[in-house]
Amino acid sequence: MEWSWVWKAVLIIIGGTLLLRLAGRKSISQMTLAQTVIMIGIGSLLIQPLAGKNIWTTLGVGTVLVLTLIVMEFAQIKSDSFEGIITGKSKVLIHNGVIQYDQLKKLRLTTDQLEMNLRQKNISRIEDVEWATLEANGQIGYALKPEAQPATKGDIQQLYTEIKNVQHHLLAQSRTLGSGAGEKFQSPSNLFQEVADKGHDSNTTPPHQFD
Repeated sequence: MEWSWVWKAVLIIIGGTLLLRLAGRKSISQMTLAQTVIMIGIGSLLIQPLAGKNIWTTLGVGTVLVLTLIVMEFAQIKSDSFEGIITGKSKVLIHNGVIQYDQLKKLRLTTDQLEMNLRQKNISRIEDVEWATLEANGQIGYALKPEAQPATKGDIQQLYTEIKNVQHHLLAQSRTLGSGAGEKFQSPSNLFQEVADKGHDSNTTPPHQFD
């Protein structure tokens, strides 16, 4: 019985893992067209030794494919025009709440497919989208209009600061008016403190009129 397939399978796993590790860490959804072609080619090559092909030739061809991919990726870094040819550029699908139907037609993308992608991003109204683009990796990016964007922690903190400033301003005005009328009335800051003090502070209690 021929047992060479055992060490061939082990070598394929090790060699294939190293080749794919060298090719990059991107997921399938993030791969460019060139990367996808290379990965499919490597997958087809790696199975050939088990069918009787020379294993070293197979690993050698896989290495050449990966090195070619690396050269292409460095070329894209150096040249924008080469990047446009190999990877492609982002395309605008929505601008200011309006679907760009001419772009959808060129990209062979239906309105239903666009709406499905928006729903998956929890967008319920196209009118709320300022920009939506189809990226080179096939994903859809978007930016909401300012009035449709959810409040961030920074927005809430800014609103809280403005409210506190208004409160301080109103308190300063009430003190000014109170001192001009010869009164020292202030609202009690803590009702529980009154219980602890067993009574009202005469300086903070307004005068009462009794019949």
